[in-house]
Amino acid sequence: MSAAPDAIPTASAIEATLRATLSPSVLEVIDESADHAGHAGSNGLGYGTHFRVRIGGPAFAGLSRVTQHRLVYDALQKFTDAGLHALAIEIQR
Repeated sequence: MSAAPDAIPTASAIEATLRATLSPSVLEVIDESADHAGHAGSNGLGYGTHFRVRIGGPAFAGLSRVTQHRLVYDALQKFTDAGLHALAIEIQR
């Protein structure tokens, strides 16, 4: 089942959510969906399914890598529910 086009995750919506939830000092969200056209999880539109997030800030200090990633996954759950298929997370220091 695919999401309606207006419900498809976007880099700007993901960025806004992460800024509001985790107040990062470093944040870059890249939609890499076009690179995965035809792969599992692709919606056939070339956007909205595969993202790379580079993020860092005080919320991540002193946490294990698993816990840092869990913060990001939890913040973005609504996007996963709406069709985000793959998320590469890079924690910046």
